[in-house]
This record gives sequence, structure tokens and C-alpha cells, in this order.
Amino acid sequence: MAEFEFVLSNGEKIPVIIQTRRGARNITLRPKTRPVREIHMSRPWLASNSAALRFLESKRKWVENIYATCPQKCALGPGDEILIFDLRVALVRDASRRSNAFVQNNNGTYTLIVGGGADMFERRVRDFIKSEFLKRVKEIIRTTPREFWPARIAVRDTTTRWGSCSTTGTMSFSWRLAFAPLAVMRYVVMHELAHTKHMDHSAEFWATVRELYGFGVERAKRWLTQNGGELHKWF
Repeated sequence: MAEFEFVLSNGEKIPVIIQTRRGARNITLRPKTRPVREIHMSRPWLASNSAALRFLESKRKWVENIYATCPQKCALGPGDEILIFDLRVALVRDASRRSNAFVQNNNGTYTLIVGGGADMFERRVRDFIKSEFLKRVKEIIRTTPREFWPARIAVRDTTTRWGSCSTTGTMSFSWRLAFAPLAVMRYVVMHELAHTKHMDHSAEFWATVRELYGFGVERAKRWLTQNGGELHKWF
């Protein structure tokens, strides 16, 4: 059990674990958001715990931002609803099924029927979302000229980058964009496709993004900046 706590401005108490390291010259700070929310610190032998805590307090703005953009995880279970790809989806478990079923209801909503045991429920929901996300990314890419298409597409679970484009032609995307509006997801895809021509963020790069995306680039970009942290609250 941690001996110290760091209280965020919203009242959440984050355990602080301080270790003393031989040979260390400085106090180091490492906030963790998963699998548990903790702050790990190390200090030299001659530095006190009080000095370490003062150092932590001096970095409050940075630490607060990390936990604000990576909110506490919310568990998902049968009966819950999630919003993915602009679709409202009810989650149902049917233990007799060996696979999932995605059903459109008469009222325009959707139901994801999840098979298997209760202990596999969240994992099966997550795997379904990741699989659907990859399909939709490919569909978006196919709407653009072939010269922008990547050599390979990878699905990641990153906390700081929504997408990336390597010089080898591989594009990676965070599957958590599935929880964002489709317009925002499409913006990230177009952003990375533009990097096939401009590996920077020059005026020419942004002109290419706008050419690929069309009207509304700034609105999609602003939404992601303001709401991106909420995309990490599940799983």
C-alpha cells in the first residue's frame, strides 16, 4: 500500500510510491494510468520524501493533465450502451452463442450480442470494435487516390498519438478513435495519408489534409483536442 497520496483538483486520490535508488542523482517522476493509476517516484539517498513530494507538487499542472486526458476506466457489461462509429449500440450477452452478432434494430439503434462466458465479455466487445475499426479505416482510405494508400495498416492502443505514418509505408491508428465521431476518425486518417507526401506539418502538409478531407478540418481537429481524453475511458 502506498504511504503517500496526490490529490487531483477533482478530488481523486492517486497513490504515490517513492523508492530510494543508489547512484541516483535526481528525483524522477513517472505517473501511471494503467493497469492502475499510481505515481512512481525515485529519489537519491540524500533526498528526503518531503523533497520528493515538493518536486511532485511543482509538476502538478503536468500531472493533472496526464490524468485528465486518461480518465478512470469504466467497466462494461450486459445492458450497457456505447457509442461507436456514430452508432448507439446496446450490449447483450448470450452464453449459448460461440460468436458475436451485430444487429440493426427497427428504431435505428444497434445491438451487439456477445457470446461466451461472462469473464470474456469485455474482451470480446473490445475485439469486435477493433475489427470493425480496421474495416472502416480501410473503407475511408479507399475513398482517396491510390497514390496515398499505405503499404500496411496497423491498429494500436496508444495514449499520446492517434495515428502515425512511417517512412516504410506503415500507418498506425489508435482503435479508440472508434468512440469518436466518424468525421473525427476520418480526419485522423486523412492527416496520416497526407504524411505520405509531407513528413512534416508544413503549410503544404495542411493544404494536402484539407484537399483530402474537405470542409471541416479545423472543427474535427478541435473536437479531438477537447474530447480526446474521453476516448480512453473504456477497457
